[in-house]
Amino acid sequence: KKLNPNIFLICGNAENLPYESAFFDIIIAFTLFTSIFDRRMKQNIAKEMLRVLKTEGIILWYDFHMNNPQNPDVKGVKKKEIFELFPDCEIILKRIILAPPISRAIAPHSFLACYLLEKLKIFCTHYLGLIKKIK
Repeated sequence: KKLNPNIFLICGNAENLPYESAFFDIIIAFTLFTSIFDRRMKQNIAKEMLRVLKTEGIILWYDFHMNNPQNPDVKGVKKKEIFELFPDCEIILKRIILAPPISRAIAPHSFLACYLLEKLKIFCTHYLGLIKKIK
């Protein structure tokens, strides 16, 4: 608020957003769905996101697609589940982010090795995605 008095924050339930339908141009889901274990809640949130998204709007998705063995409080969201959560949508997903344990082990020795391993995609832990309603 000190940096920008025009910022408006609310705390609420993502299953019931206090906005009109077709209100937002962009919705960002940043490591949201991996923290929700209840399937019905995920479905409700996805429906609510689509409800408040304008027809020409986009959802920017960033989340794990793999489980984190070090953190039992998150569960990866696979590509199939994303498509099930957002039916009748155009979805583009890119695997990104070299697995942090691999990065931590290799980066001190070779940034080039990290770069090349990340290009293989098999060692990437997140999806960066764009979700759009199909008109």
